[in-house]
Amino acid sequence: MEQKTDIKSMNLSELTEFVTQLGEKPFRARQLYRWMHIRHAESFEEMSDLSKAFAKKLSQCAALVCLKQEQVLISSIDGTRKYLFLLEDGNLIESVLMRYKHGNSVCISSQAGCRMGCRFCASGMDGLARGLTPSEMLDQVYRIEADTGERVSNVVVMGTGEPLDNFDALIRFTELLTDENGLNISQRNLTVSTCGIVPRIRELAEQEPKFTLALSLHAATQEKRAALMPIARKYEIHEVISACNYYFEKTGRRVTFEYSLVKGSNDSDEDAANLAGLLKGLNCHVNLIPVNPVESLSFVQPKEAVTLAFKNKLEKCGINVTIRREMGRDINGACGQLRKRYSNAMEKMEEQV
Repeated sequence: MEQKTDIKSMNLSELTEFVTQLGEKPFRARQLYRWMHIRHAESFEEMSDLSKAFAKKLSQCAALVCLKQEQVLISSIDGTRKYLFLLEDGNLIESVLMRYKHGNSVCISSQAGCRMGCRFCASGMDGLARGLTPSEMLDQVYRIEADTGERVSNVVVMGTGEPLDNFDALIRFTELLTDENGLNISQRNLTVSTCGIVPRIRELAEQEPKFTLALSLHAATQEKRAALMPIARKYEIHEVISACNYYFEKTGRRVTFEYSLVKGSNDSDEDAANLAGLLKGLNCHVNLIPVNPVESLSFVQPKEAVTLAFKNKLEKCGINVTIRREMGRDINGACGQLRKRYSNAMEKMEEQV
């Protein structure tokens, strides 16, 4: 059986070519593009201004990717909504909607699973299934907008997966997300996270994007970082910092360094001093994250006073720093937790049958 074309991953130029090859006039591509990327149509039948003949052609040769909402959890603390979406092939991914005064922010996944194996993260506990297509990344935003009836103004690619491990799909996703013919979200309202794949950071910098790069740093020395993050054994810490500095030089966008504080592991005065030394002279921002406890992992948050002392130490050294506000902790807010729990529950049910 011939595989259908994923038209939601096409830009307008490619879609126009696709439509004309079907014998339709070019303006049909713009109609179709609007139905997919602005109105978030779930089927060709919904597209009321397309002819029935054209809709039938599309249903025969084109795939309209639309994620199935499998579960949604709503925080009673802050209204954060965590979504579990089912993909066409049975894989599961997570997305999170967070409401702030400045607008709605959605954190999306870039892969089903992850192969990076960071020790404090639930996302990679079952390894990598596959990378997501641009349309699957986009549709997380679209389904959430359709579910809530509210516009998303900020997008963070920081859910399950390593975005730079799915590089081509990520680039196309950012192109479509920020396209003036679609949602038209500003690149400046987009953040892409990475655990530090150095060649990809440099390749990304060459494209001179306007979005923020967030590096998962989590330790200030090579030894400690390698103990937490296997990727650090391939790319030494100073090599990663150099790549981040290159990103700033090429784009003018300061890099955010994500630093998960783990009690007794990387939260001491010495750790703070090492971090300040590592980042000295860089135009950057440090985001301190009291680690989110994960079932089956032993990492614990430091006390609030320890977190504040760590922040103050960095600020005295001239480092711009904030402590991330916790969102959705009562609904398995950390990356990979909901997906992992759901998969485990399904496995137990199958064993009992």
